[in-house]
Amino acid sequence: MREDLLRRPLKAIEVNAGKSVSRILEEMSETGFQGRTLGEVVRVWERAIRAGDTVIFMGLAGSMSTTGQWKVVKWLIEKRFVDVLVSTGANVSEDLIEAMGMKYWQGSHNLDDAELRSRRIYRFHDVLVKEEDYLKMEEMVAEFMLGLDRTRTYTSAELLHLLGRWLDSRGVDGILASAYRAGVPVFVPALVDSGYGVAYLFNRWRDRSFRLLIDHFKDFEQMVRIRSRFGDGAAVFIGGGVPKDIIQLVAVSVDVLTNGDLTKTRPHRFAMQVTTDSPHWGGLSGATLEEAVSWGKEARDSYKVQCFADATIALPLVAHALAERVPEGRKGPDLSWVFSGTE
Repeated sequence: MREDLLRRPLKAIEVNAGKSVSRILEEMSETGFQGRTLGEVVRVWERAIRAGDTVIFMGLAGSMSTTGQWKVVKWLIEKRFVDVLVSTGANVSEDLIEAMGMKYWQGSHNLDDAELRSRRIYRFHDVLVKEEDYLKMEEMVAEFMLGLDRTRTYTSAELLHLLGRWLDSRGVDGILASAYRAGVPVFVPALVDSGYGVAYLFNRWRDRSFRLLIDHFKDFEQMVRIRSRFGDGAAVFIGGGVPKDIIQLVAVSVDVLTNGDLTKTRPHRFAMQVTTDSPHWGGLSGATLEEAVSWGKEARDSYKVQCFADATIALPLVAHALAERVPEGRKGPDLSWVFSGTE
């Protein structure tokens, strides 16, 4: 019957100078298009935060730290609205430039890049950074690597936990230092695709005997073991790429690891994605969360919402709404066992 489809009236937004961010997004969730989905991202994330026996994974793609987002991610970790961060290497290295006291600069995408090169300035769309500042960050990471036990193999989470501790002791308070203090594991499945790879090569140039081994298979096993200890999982995807895909694979791999069952899955009960990629290109970054149901990565009746929006717009708004709705933060689960072999 027609009435079955007409149960939720749309509500037009009225302007009021006294509204909180939380209230604005709540009202947006009762409108249409991507405004509605952005409001629903807040609703689902808050539901996951308040749920019991749930571990919250966050996939952070791209180079978001250069756009002023790294302190937002840091805050989400400190409040334990994120239990496990799965990131690109860029996001947990490029934040260190500002954490070290250097700066990014507002620029333009229309600048002459040959001229920028001659002046030793790197460009991220409309964001600029001095070459020497970027190299100082890579040199600092290289210095940390020299102090590692080269006789052992690390997961990326173990390595970055040690780096977080090292940075915290030096007052370089970026994402990894906050994750270290909060006991939040940070996994980077493509670690060398960033300044970490350059830092490694710099050490190899200085000392040909230098070696550093990262076991990404154990990375994946640790992520799956984390998920296996909880009744439910939540996934927050900022962008797509490798961070999204591996968090999705965790949902289908728990029973492979625990009992060899290739057919059973543990779908995420809560799933949110903010992306500018579109489904019709066929790529994973734009693939809908409904498509993931066919794989058992999300349940048909799960709380899921996909917002097609620029994360530099969406993430600060969502974080501020969560700050207003859950000001006390959350007591996240104890995941210290992930680092037990590194202390």
